[in-house]
Amino acid sequence: MKILLTGLNHKTAPVELRERLAISPEKLADETRALLSHPGVREGMILSTCNRVELVVCYEGREPELALYLNEHFSVDAQSLEPHLYQHHETEAVRHLFRVASSLDSMVVGEPQILGQVKESYSAARSVGAVGGTLERLLQGALAAAKKVRTETQIGSSAVSIASVAVDLARKIFGSLEGKRVLLVGAGKMSELAARHLLQQGAGSLLIANRTQERAVHLARKFNGHVVRFDDLHARADEADILITSTGSTEFIFRIPHAQQFLHRRRNRPIFFIDIAVPRDVDPEINRLDGIFLYDIDDLQSVTASNLSNRTREAQQAEAILEQELVRYQRRIETLDVVPTLVDLQATAEEMRQAELRRAQSRLQSLTPAQQAAVEALTHGLMNKFLHQPLQALKAAAREGDLATVDAIRAAFRLNGSREAAAQHETENSASSSNEAELTAASDDND
Repeated sequence: MKILLTGLNHKTAPVELRERLAISPEKLADETRALLSHPGVREGMILSTCNRVELVVCYEGREPELALYLNEHFSVDAQSLEPHLYQHHETEAVRHLFRVASSLDSMVVGEPQILGQVKESYSAARSVGAVGGTLERLLQGALAAAKKVRTETQIGSSAVSIASVAVDLARKIFGSLEGKRVLLVGAGKMSELAARHLLQQGAGSLLIANRTQERAVHLARKFNGHVVRFDDLHARADEADILITSTGSTEFIFRIPHAQQFLHRRRNRPIFFIDIAVPRDVDPEINRLDGIFLYDIDDLQSVTASNLSNRTREAQQAEAILEQELVRYQRRIETLDVVPTLVDLQATAEEMRQAELRRAQSRLQSLTPAQQAAVEALTHGLMNKFLHQPLQALKAAAREGDLATVDAIRAAFRLNGSREAAAQHETENSASSSNEAELTAASDDND
């Protein structure tokens, strides 16, 4: 089957478009099942993060119209969507997925979260039966490549995550986080990472609000913070100098009226919002208010530029490793592709052997069972001896990616149509056998 990858990311689409296509972890399995039912898709997986939405599918025959799927499924018109989409086929699709899993295509190069997100997407696809042999090999190859990059380079050595960049931005805004009160809205992995970095940067106190109270309590205990009941969020948000939001809400949590109340209660002391959620938690319109400073996930890209320059050498080494892994993956696939040829060659030879035995059957009837077994073993052994060299040559050619040799062996043994060739051989043998019988009878009459 062929491989196709279609999607958009932080490089090609703004956050206001990405959030319209965002899929929550709870809905990922259902959305993958819907993708699998799209015409032409045989296997499929969806990767949805704050920075990308990508569809990876395997198909036969006509290429699936994945842009149409996105248009219809997310109610986004083609004119708005298609200029931001990219498509990769076959080897380029494999290379792209390897780079994504290895965090070389991330906003923050080297961030560790993407590998876990790829695994979650893989698990969701498997749970709905969307993973077959082709996608299984692709994902296993991507995960192995990512592991090798992590093991053999220092690309993930320093603080690299969206959360850490958000905290770094807050520190640059204030100069120091000493004595600053921070409110985390959301208690997921991103918020936990943010909490850790905030404390390392000397934040004065930490408030945590989450829809599920238990998760907020757990995070607060872990970092010696204080819980704000989610129902009290708007009443207490003005206590914080910095609000970092990372929830799974599909609607804005903070709007202009909320921000106006915060400013009034803070006596116009400024308040900073860092919104790292997709879909966004904070209405971008509040940035128009004096005293409100809002940064969303796309604003973080300027902060990550210096991070990327510091990691160029490690990224180059990682790219070289991925190219090696890509070659290894392709050779594995080519080896698998030659398996039918190996089987076909053996089957063709066996059919010829059986045909020759049938042709000589009349002359073998006088042999004892032991003698007939010896003939069977002899012909079988000769066939295996004869096949050894071409079989080894096929395997070696597949390992080396030498498709010309594979094609030459296929042509030499007429394996492109081996079943038809075998049938023709059988017909020729039957005719030859008939002629031989006639000649034998004539010889007997002459004697």
